[in-house]
Amino acid sequence: MAEENKQEQSVVPSEYNLDAKWDACLDLGVRRFTYLSLIGGFAGLLLFRSPVTRWASTSFGAGAGLGSAYTECSQKFGGYPGKSTASISETPITKVGED
Repeated sequence: MAEENKQEQSVVPSEYNLDAKWDACLDLGVRRFTYLSLIGGFAGLLLFRSPVTRWASTSFGAGAGLGSAYTECSQKFGGYPGKSTASISETPITKVGED
């Protein structure tokens, strides 16, 4: 009975497994926040003398990391279309009364 229950749980496709998506997004967010904060801090040490600008560089890296993680996680959950779906018409638009 327990073996049948385990087999039923493993049949669920990964696209419906929200726990795995949340775990992956949390992991992605933490890693990108950490790595880009460190990169921003290192760049701040190399490029700037003032502590304020060094912190600004670190903050910029952290924000870029969180933003890129948010974008990728939104794509995984199907909420971010990626590109605009607007299409450009080949026929010109005419004004009313213009014949």
